[in-house]
Amino acid sequence: MFSFPVILSVFLALLIRGVLSAPAPVAVQCGLRMPLQSDASSSGSGSPSGSGSSSGSGSSTGASQGVPDAPRFVIYSDKFVSGAAGPPDVSDIEGYNVFALSFLLISGPADKALEWTQLSDSDRSGIKSDYANAGISLIVSAFGSTDAPTSSKADPASTADTMSAWVKQYDLDGIDVDYEDFNAIDAGDGSAEAWLAAFTQQLRQNLPKGQFILSHAPVAPWFTVNDKFKGGAYLQVHKKVGDLIDWYNVQFYNQGAGEYTTCDGLLNTAGGDWPGSAVFEIADAGVDLNKLVIGKPGIAGDANNGFVDPSTLATCVQQAKGKGWSAGVMVWEFPDAAASWIQTVRSKAFPV
Repeated sequence: MFSFPVILSVFLALLIRGVLSAPAPVAVQCGLRMPLQSDASSSGSGSPSGSGSSSGSGSSTGASQGVPDAPRFVIYSDKFVSGAAGPPDVSDIEGYNVFALSFLLISGPADKALEWTQLSDSDRSGIKSDYANAGISLIVSAFGSTDAPTSSKADPASTADTMSAWVKQYDLDGIDVDYEDFNAIDAGDGSAEAWLAAFTQQLRQNLPKGQFILSHAPVAPWFTVNDKFKGGAYLQVHKKVGDLIDWYNVQFYNQGAGEYTTCDGLLNTAGGDWPGSAVFEIADAGVDLNKLVIGKPGIAGDANNGFVDPSTLATCVQQAKGKGWSAGVMVWEFPDAAASWIQTVRSKAFPV
């Protein structure tokens, strides 16, 4: 049996050597109308350690390959994949044209965004070249369900400055704003909407339109005229800064059992708790139809509800295209949805 001083000295030695290290924060995109999730509830099976070696320089030209034309096929990556570091090979995500590393938090990068910083400059450069040659933009997603930037009183301008500088430092093609501060939106006092507008304006000042992607990922109900959202939610955000936003990765899931699970409910007439939040209903409320990218979970386990199998979703996409929509599809998340998933979803309207 060791004495306490001996145990303590061993522990300190291991900590100094990096054998023991605190885990990085874990973020997740959930779109759930509930309190923020703890690290333990992440959809991933783990998270990379903050002790991994990084080149730290992030040397880059800050150049971007620009903004892809519609349709946009977007896949998020946050889940820990054993034995893998950084984005997957382009062959694993053939059929997508945007890959989102998740997440960049107010406190710094986490999960897949953190992994990106831990790669060497040459590895990042090689991956960016492969992605560019395959027509895939590589971006970072900010906040997720871990951060509540308005409620935590983060300054929108300085937060935008920090995050846009990070995008340029690590040679990415843009940023996605996955704002999930439900308490701030529900407060109905306009503070969330004002925060998002100021944040978006500062991001766009630093990341010029046409050169860098700037997307947002709101939940579908935030586009409805609803007494619960007295500040206007994303209808107000769109009114203020919609011209600065390239598109919306709309989360049509986690909003209640049975919501958005049929083509009619997803596209034409949303029922249940959120009437007015189907794709064409949102467009009728004044949002550009071809900015409304349809977001879905890759498998049922990636969300509490709202899952639609890829073949059925392909039919919905086909119907939407027939009515003049061509915004694209978003999925949460790799590796549950990879090349075969998006190829099925695209097969009836936008075949690969």
